[in-house]
Amino acid sequence: MKRIERLLRAETGLDAALIGSAVLDRIVRRRLKLLGLSGLPEFLRRLENSPAELKELIESVVVKETWFFRDREPFHAFARIAREWLAQHPTGTLRALSLPCATGEEPYSMVMALLDAQVPPNRFEIDAADISTDALARAREAVYRKNSFRGADLSFRNRYFQSTHAGYTLHPQVRERVRFHHANLLGEAFTHRQSLYDIVFCRNLLIYFDRAAQAKALTQLAGLLTPHGWLFVGPAEMPLATANGFVGAKLPMAFACRSASPRSAIGQGDHDQRLPVTSINSNRVDCPANLTLEPGDSPSPPSAVHAGPAVLSDLEVARQLADAGRLADSVALCEAHLRQQGPSADAYYLLGLVGEARGEAQAINYYRKALYLEPNHYETLRHIALLLEKNGDTNAARTFRRRAQRVQPAEEGAGKPT
Repeated sequence: MKRIERLLRAETGLDAALIGSAVLDRIVRRRLKLLGLSGLPEFLRRLENSPAELKELIESVVVKETWFFRDREPFHAFARIAREWLAQHPTGTLRALSLPCATGEEPYSMVMALLDAQVPPNRFEIDAADISTDALARAREAVYRKNSFRGADLSFRNRYFQSTHAGYTLHPQVRERVRFHHANLLGEAFTHRQSLYDIVFCRNLLIYFDRAAQAKALTQLAGLLTPHGWLFVGPAEMPLATANGFVGAKLPMAFACRSASPRSAIGQGDHDQRLPVTSINSNRVDCPANLTLEPGDSPSPPSAVHAGPAVLSDLEVARQLADAGRLADSVALCEAHLRQQGPSADAYYLLGLVGEARGEAQAINYYRKALYLEPNHYETLRHIALLLEKNGDTNAARTFRRRAQRVQPAEEGAGKPT
């Protein structure tokens, strides 16, 4: 199985450990049964000699689940940035990219956000790319079922879709504004692109890469952006971006950043001029007309991105996400923190809270990891006591409650019996 994991990583950059080794094992076993193969060695030989079989494996493991306007704030920020860019470039055409675009919900949401913001269709171009040919075929078809529509506000569905027997069919005015491409961010197609983008959405992809692939992907993304371009990433990926030469933007819950590469500004009409990819570790920041800065502010270099009080740490963002009910995003951000920063009692405590909210049995294991690292972690002691009591283990619950009382912060313990 390790050789299959290495082959998958070489082709896609995906880290099997982050996809889930058990998930990959189930996919491979299912394929073995379908093909009537005797075992893993025979399947591996087929993978190495059959591009079609390798494609089937990739199609099975790539994550395709998404929905329209997944997280509203990035799309609100995207529309605001686009309007300001167009005001500064009265004859220019904004260029944006969505990757991976999966089945098309994200790039189509980008179009709808611009149309809702009264941006003329002839003032923007949106490309979308994905490694999955199956997903691209569905995106081009642009017929969606109820699972693609989530959240309380679905008014856009009435404006831009027609209900048919096959599902909700997207209006041509939106569908025709997106150009789809089959491509891999880590592949040659992106290395040799001759076009640059003002805005790139690359959300929730980097978290599935190992460190080497993450670094390469961020270098590729830096090279795809115009000198003052914007990159939108997933909430778990902001620490990765800011640790690799991007500057976090102060757009709450939008998870946007800008490249700190010291490239000189280019004028209108230079979108098709290929610029050399400079070092992604530069500390210089070029941010004219930065929507994210308050009067008197100045952008911080990557090394100081977490130093100022106005910038939330990744775990603080994870806590806010959990409070907002976005549990999967909170988990992803905690896991990214653990990969980048190493073991953390606070991260394991938050994973325990989310696991408990989800009703997962492993929640108590996260609490135990937190206490292993920090035996007097008060909040963890409180929550593990409550969880054990809920599970009927009253003796263990009593022990942890006593430990919590001994380390209880003074302001909370004042006036309470000990």
